[in-house]
Amino acid sequence: MRMSTKIKMILAARDMTIGDLAEKLGTTPQNITAKINRDNLSENDLHQIAEACNATYEGFFTLNDSNKQI
Repeated sequence: MRMSTKIKMILAARDMTIGDLAEKLGTTPQNITAKINRDNLSENDLHQIAEACNATYEGFFTLNDSNKQI
């Protein structure tokens, strides 16, 4: 699932609009929309979005043979 889809889902779960998110992040709705549409979000962006939505972002890889998380 694309990150943009996940962000839209969390916004819906929190009953938030892109405008609400932009306000919490101190940016414009156009900037957030462009980043989401391009799927051009940094790890820092994702942590900030999670915080703004009262959520936790955990971006990591798990090695299947050892369950080591990177």
